[in-house]
Amino acid sequence: MAIQLEDLTGEAGLKHLDDYLLSRSYICGYQASRDDLSVYLALAKAPSDKFVNVARWYDHITALLGASFPGKSAGVKIAGSAATSATTREIAAPAAAPPTPETAADDSAEAPAAEEDDDDDLDLFGEETEEDKAAAAEREAAKKASGKKKESGKSSVLLDVKPWDDETDMKKLEEAVRSVTAEGLFWGASKLVPVGYGIKKLQIMMTIEDDLVSPDNLIEDYLTAEPCNEFIQSCDIVAFNKICKN
Repeated sequence: MAIQLEDLTGEAGLKHLDDYLLSRSYICGYQASRDDLSVYLALAKAPSDKFVNVARWYDHITALLGASFPGKSAGVKIAGSAATSATTREIAAPAAAPPTPETAADDSAEAPAAEEDDDDDLDLFGEETEEDKAAAAEREAAKKASGKKKESGKSSVLLDVKPWDDETDMKKLEEAVRSVTAEGLFWGASKLVPVGYGIKKLQIMMTIEDDLVSPDNLIEDYLTAEPCNEFIQSCDIVAFNKICKN
């Protein structure tokens, strides 16, 4: 069954999409699809940060598209088209004018002189100096270091946080969750979801840097430990999706 979304050129449509993406990483399913590309192309520009879930999804799809086109971009601007925020686009340098008979004659006269200068500077049998050896060693070391260095990837995690009973103050429960801070941990949107018998659970999104934050350790050592366990009875991972790996 097709997913029905509102017009994405206005704030009402973006708000509808933001609510839709609250508990989803993609438009449909658990990995990027043509549906994500269709919605991405329907957006005239990058969404405002006030639409937290749309901005998160948009950045993720932008990263996936960038990974699909690894070549270095020179930039291009097309007449009559508005520039997008995803890529900085510049006008390429104009092509050189075709040579006239006069300029061709000048160029041919200057060419031999330039070739002679190049021959004077070129020393095919010169010995390698200590400075040359040191520079070559530095370049090799830098190449090896850059090959080993890898930046941490990121993941989007949706948590179910359950209270002890219907008398638990859910506002204080959320404050307790958000009070947990760590390098590489970023809390996102949240909402209360009815469970039954007057009890509600907190669903909250977080973004983590994989090398810095372990969701399991976060739950065991902080969210279900003192002082958070005064309000939190249990915490479960509902969805876990890789955002990107640079």
